Amino acid sequence: MLTYTYTAQGHFELVEKPRPVIMDPKDAIVRVTLGSICTSDLHIMHGSVPRAVPGITVGHEMVGIVESVGDKVKGICPGDRVAVNVETFCGECFFCRKGYVNNCTDPDGGWALGCRIDGGQAEYVRVPHADTGLCRIPEGVSDEQALFSGDILATGYWAAKISDITEEDTVLIIGGGPTGICTMLCASLKKPEKIIMCEKSGERAAFIKQHYPDVLVTTPDKCLGFVKENSRHGGADIVIEAAGGDDTFRLAWESARPNATVTIVALYDKPQMLPLPEMYGKNLTFKTGGVDGSDCRDILSLIEAGKIDTTPLISHRFRLNEIDEAYRIFENRLDGVIKIAILPPVR
Repeated sequence: MLTYTYTAQGHFELVEKPRPVIMDPKDAIVRVTLGSICTSDLHIMHGSVPRAVPGITVGHEMVGIVESVGDKVKGICPGDRVAVNVETFCGECFFCRKGYVNNCTDPDGGWALGCRIDGGQAEYVRVPHADTGLCRIPEGVSDEQALFSGDILATGYWAAKISDITEEDTVLIIGGGPTGICTMLCASLKKPEKIIMCEKSGERAAFIKQHYPDVLVTTPDKCLGFVKENSRHGGADIVIEAAGGDDTFRLAWESARPNATVTIVALYDKPQMLPLPEMYGKNLTFKTGGVDGSDCRDILSLIEAGKIDTTPLISHRFRLNEIDEAYRIFENRLDGVIKIAILPPVR
C-alpha cells in the first residue's frame, strides 16, 4: 500500500509498505477513506517531536471503514464507518481512569499513531485499543464533517472544557488557524460574553470575519490594546494559546487580566520563557499540555445535532499520490490554505 513516511529529519516520502495486520487482539484495521495534514506533522518533519520514530507512516487525523478486528474488540465491527482518535488508550490505567488519556501508560497509548507507530496518511492503518481509539460515525454525518473530531476538534473541545469558561467571560484565542478556529467553535458552546481571535494572517482573519461575524478579530501587534478595550477588567478572563509562535506565549500571559486562566494548547518548536518576576502579582493559572481526546463521541453527537460544523475549514483536497504538493501548500500557507483533506490514491 502507499504511505507517507518519515524517512529522516526534514524528509517525508511516499513509500510502499505491506498492508497492516492484526498484531494484538485489541487491534482493528481501518481502510482510510479521508485523512488530513496537521501542524503536528510539520513538527515531526522539522525534528521538534523527539519521540517520533524515523520510518513511521505519519498522519493522525483520519476517518475510514473497519476492515477487520481482533478477538478482544467488543464495540467495533468490520464495516463500521469510524473516526480515529489521535490518541489510542487502554482505558484501564490510572491516567485513563482519570480521563488523562494523553498520558496512557500502555506502550501504544497516548499519541502513538503517526508518531511512534504507523499512522493514517496511508491506504490502511492499524489502530491499537480499537474500542477506545475508534468512534462510530453517526449515519447522518459525512466523512468531511467527522474528519477533525479525533484531533483538532478534540483539542478545541478539551481546551474549552479545561478553561472553565463562563457566560461573563471575554475569551481571547491566539492563533486563527484550524486548531484556533476549532477552539473558538467549542468555546462558543459555553456562550461567553465575547470571543476575540488574534491572527496575523490577513487571509485567515478574513476567513474568520466571513464565517464567524460575531467573533472579534485583531492582530498580534494590536492585541494588547484591543483586548483591554473589549474586556471588563483590563484583560481577557480566559486566554487560549493555539498558535505556537516565537512570541505568542508572552502575548498570551500579557493579554490576561489578573487571576485569569491561560490555557496552552500550542506545540512549540523552541523552549518558552516563564518570566516569573515580570508576571508576579498577576496570579495567573496556567493549564498546559497535549489534548486528552476522551470526548470524541460527545463531539460527534454535537456534529450530528448541527451544533458544530468544521467543513468550511477544508480549503483544499488532494489524493494521497499528490501529498508532496499538499504539504508544500500547507507548510507555506499558500492559496489561502486552512486545512487540507487527503483522499485515497488513484491506482
